[in-house]
Amino acid sequence: MKIARFGKIGSERPAVMISDNRAVYVDSLIKDWNRDELEAGALKKVRAADLSLLEPFDIAGLRIGSPVARPTKLICIGLNYARHAAESGMTPPPEPVVFMKAPDCLVGPNDDIVIPPNSTATDYEVELAIVIGKRALYLKSESEARDYILGYSIGQDVSERHWQIERAGQWVKGKSFPTYNPMGPFIVTGDEFEPDDVRVYCTIDGEKRQDSRTSDLIFGISHIVWYVSQFMELHPGDIINTGTPEGVGFGFKPPKYLRAGQEVITGIEGIGEIRSKTVAHS
Repeated sequence: MKIARFGKIGSERPAVMISDNRAVYVDSLIKDWNRDELEAGALKKVRAADLSLLEPFDIAGLRIGSPVARPTKLICIGLNYARHAAESGMTPPPEPVVFMKAPDCLVGPNDDIVIPPNSTATDYEVELAIVIGKRALYLKSESEARDYILGYSIGQDVSERHWQIERAGQWVKGKSFPTYNPMGPFIVTGDEFEPDDVRVYCTIDGEKRQDSRTSDLIFGISHIVWYVSQFMELHPGDIINTGTPEGVGFGFKPPKYLRAGQEVITGIEGIGEIRSKTVAHS
């Protein structure tokens, strides 16, 4: 199943894709794709319904919202591709590097990326995003982890390197600007997607910058969910960005950072593509 949300910002409606270009709204069954509804069995309720009774619509021209509404947490794993760690000049970490982004930076897959005032170091990072499906805490083993995953989506972990690297403190400062996490276009549920060896890529104005596979992950999907559950309670709708491969702007000499007026295409094999325009803060 492919879970989506359509509509203007603040007025999105929950939906399910029935083909590549058509969907049905499911707000007659659930209020939204959010933590409360997922905890109350939203996915099971929608799966049990006869969706053929709902009126299909063409998604062309509609704004696509983030596929999950107002997640409790937006968690990121850093330096999790072997070749990305190498281009960053860092030794692969012995344990996952965990940091947070402000959940409010989550936007729809094709929404604009707003470059902050005076920023000259806004960067791009394609990431496979895990969406949690049920509460997970102190999982006993990695083998349990997949049972707690709702599905997967495309995340663009936009980063402001000046605030992330050159200023004192935590990475969260360079990660949480408004619009710094486009996500979508939908969530592919775990029963329909195998995440362990898929292509992930990112182009800027048609120039290929990142092109790798999740088989280069240092810590795999199951390990990440198990690991994070050892010190943080995960809730339905929580998002985990699993890391980015080599080719980020920071890794070029000189760096190739984003500027206003560019198109960022972020893609993952088996899910699709999202497209964002970069605009200057006004």
